[in-house]
Amino acid sequence: MNRLAGKVAMITGAGRGIGAAIALAFAREGAAVALAELDIETAQATAERIAKEANSTRVVAIGTDVTQSASVKEAVAQTESAFGPLDVLVNNAGINVFCDPLTMTDEDWRRCFAVDLDGVWNGCRAALPGMVERGAGSIVNIASTHSFKIIPGCFPYPVAKHGVIGLTRALGIEYAPNNVRVNAIAPGYIETQLTLDWWNGQPDPQVARQATLDLQPMKRVGQPQEVALTAVFLASDEAPFINASCITIDGGRSALYHD
Repeated sequence: MNRLAGKVAMITGAGRGIGAAIALAFAREGAAVALAELDIETAQATAERIAKEANSTRVVAIGTDVTQSASVKEAVAQTESAFGPLDVLVNNAGINVFCDPLTMTDEDWRRCFAVDLDGVWNGCRAALPGMVERGAGSIVNIASTHSFKIIPGCFPYPVAKHGVIGLTRALGIEYAPNNVRVNAIAPGYIETQLTLDWWNGQPDPQVARQATLDLQPMKRVGQPQEVALTAVFLASDEAPFINASCITIDGGRSALYHD
């Protein structure tokens, strides 16, 4: 339970879902954890729960808008002020923007990229200078199976997520000589609140849920903590030679040729 002992980590979008699961897993493994979240009330409640469940006093919530580079830079500064130099950054914050390409507004396009790609870059740009100077660091970007698979009706979300993989690979190679690793995780169907909201928004939620389960080789969807365990591995000293890579967590769905 000490795989991240002594490390300082910041996770964006950590108020709920995958981000909250990663923050909890990091705290349980001994890391000091900052939850950088737009909804500060949600982040504070989650931070209190994590502190209790992980029996840790080194958990803090920081109001952060990942679309604003100054906000992310300030979040890194606050994290380091509270706990010391940042060892790990997890760029998890993201939103779903699914539109028809020819009727999508400019605002929809910018909203998607502002969070899902610019937000990742803003995190990297804020964390990298310190990591490069110290000659150590791990950045984990939460991508998606949309990063390499296309589902009709989901534009422009996969375009942004393809960009996250490109950013991960480019920065991983750029800063490899400085012992800074940049990797990505590509989750498939994970039972987050967003997934539950989508099922519940369908005419028959149970039918919609079952249709999703039927698509999965393992006949279930993933859980946020299953993504969190991989994030722990990439952030830890157990993955020193994994860089500019992407680990897919989808139960084998993306390897399936057809149903």
